[in-house]
Amino acid sequence: QVQLVESGGGLVQAGGSLRLSCAASGRTFSNYAMGWFRQAPGKEREFVATIGWRGGSIIYADSVKGRFTISRDNAKNTVYLQMNSLKPEDTAVYYCAAAKSVYGSTYLSGYDYWGQGTQVTVSG
Repeated sequence: QVQLVESGGGLVQAGGSLRLSCAASGRTFSNYAMGWFRQAPGKEREFVATIGWRGGSIIYADSVKGRFTISRDNAKNTVYLQMNSLKPEDTAVYYCAAAKSVYGSTYLSGYDYWGQGTQVTVSG
């Protein structure tokens, strides 16, 4: 079992930045690929970014490419999502997820564990 706790969400103006963190516990963090997803009100949960278990194999959704950066620190059992140049359409609850796999997936079904989410609100 892996427990995931997200933090770092909040209210920010358009063009601003936030850094989300996801702290993992329970199993060997470095054995898991990690992903970030988001869900806006009335919409389905969508893929944002993923990173492999050694920090490679990074994939971004087209909508965030060039603005968001995913990274991980296996010594701290934490994955990060640096979000720059935020837009109102980035407003959503952001979830981190863990997959017992070398490589992450862009699909929800590719993940075994999920956090509770953190709210990000971007005002225009």
